[in-house]
Amino acid sequence: MSASDSLSNPIGVYDSGIGGLSVLRALQDLLTGEDWVYFGDQARVPYGNRSLEEIRQLADGVTQFFLNRKVKAMVIACNTASAAALKYLRGRYPELPIIGMEPAVKPAAEQTRSGHVGVLATPSTFQGDLYASVVERFAQDVAIHQATCPGLVAQIENGHLKTPKTLRILREAIEPMLAEGVDTLVMGCTHFPFVIPAITQISAGRARVIDPAPAIARQVRRVLEKNDQLSPRTSAGQTTYFTSGDALRMQRQIQQLLGIQTPARALRWHAEALEVE
Repeated sequence: MSASDSLSNPIGVYDSGIGGLSVLRALQDLLTGEDWVYFGDQARVPYGNRSLEEIRQLADGVTQFFLNRKVKAMVIACNTASAAALKYLRGRYPELPIIGMEPAVKPAAEQTRSGHVGVLATPSTFQGDLYASVVERFAQDVAIHQATCPGLVAQIENGHLKTPKTLRILREAIEPMLAEGVDTLVMGCTHFPFVIPAITQISAGRARVIDPAPAIARQVRRVLEKNDQLSPRTSAGQTTYFTSGDALRMQRQIQQLLGIQTPARALRWHAEALEVE
């Protein structure tokens, strides 16, 4: 299939759950004429404590599903899956443009005035080569403070964006960083932008918060432009939502987080493949 033949094909967006909706939102805002297929692996969320090999297997199954849907590109809207599987998937599927999440350490290092940057992410993200590479390349002259925020992904998946437990998790992560002089906070998990209002409340103006989603959207546009795959359509594209969890639950989450009412369809894992329920 030539690039011109695939102009109208959708773009796949993949996350362990609903965190990737923060990236999808930025993608839809920038690339209004594109169609999207979103998949949240809510039967397996959270990914943060899974092994790199298991995450690669899951990501491989998702990629196969997207290819069956004839996507023209794939966005891994999950820092953990990007850290574990981006390089692997690019090697396995060289014909498919795959864009992953990279912790926004570079802009944080450029913007900090105190020289102290905080990164909130999952354990798997911190353990991955991608994160280590970004820190080595762009953060030699700043102090990096890390926090894994245990339980925060589950809180966001459950819609608890500003409950006492969520605020406690965030305070335990952020307040020690602020005490060390951190003035820039990086959202190293795509779930976390949905609690930026709570983070802003806790930091009380002492730290700038960096959401990488707009930068990822710009990178997707650059890749599509380079491959001559941008949709020429001027009308708004359509998005199809899939989950390996409960479809009605995802519908409620989409309404809560994006403010839209839309159906979601359920998929089920069979061995290492995804099938429509």
